[in-house]
Amino acid sequence: MTITDTIKRRAIKEVLHFTTNKGLTGILTKKAVLPRKRLPKENYLEHILFYNCASRIRDTEWLDYINLSITSINLHLFGISSSKWHPDIDGWWCILSFSPEILTHQGVYFCTTNNAYTCVVRGTGVKGLENLFADRVEREPGWVAIRREDTPINQPTCNQAEVLYPSRLSINYLKHIYVQDKEHAWAAESICGMFNEIPVMDIDVKPEMFA
Repeated sequence: MTITDTIKRRAIKEVLHFTTNKGLTGILTKKAVLPRKRLPKENYLEHILFYNCASRIRDTEWLDYINLSITSINLHLFGISSSKWHPDIDGWWCILSFSPEILTHQGVYFCTTNNAYTCVVRGTGVKGLENLFADRVEREPGWVAIRREDTPINQPTCNQAEVLYPSRLSINYLKHIYVQDKEHAWAAESICGMFNEIPVMDIDVKPEMFA
């Protein structure tokens, strides 16, 4: 069995990354999502740099990887980022949806829960991906996620499960941009219109993905 087989069997349709309108502008400028370690090295990005996560002190050795989610974003982290760390941002949030093909790329790691948690299990290949759908996933000692009968087959057991993508994720795999309302959709369309030679992508209003 291959990762592609698992993607098909589990009906995984998208891999997600949440960011802000500033993040979207930077991503389209560089035609790629860049990991935290590489952002300060990009001269243009210094002027629009905006970290979703206030601190990465607990997983410093993984700063050259991009944090992604399968099927739904990490709502726990998004809630902290949008309400606690950045409650008054001058802008808006969006979710970028990438083809699940990226899960087959070399160097990708799969994390059963938040990569910074004590009990995270990291892995590669089919086994690494399948670990995300285990019946029981431990986050921290005494804090466990249990897979329920009604959990969708394409949803990892722990909502904080992560995909770590190395170095640079091309926007050639970007298929959708999700936003919370029509005004943000119009703004996203305007941002995309500023750039030539970017792939055609859909912009959809889906507030339920942010809550």
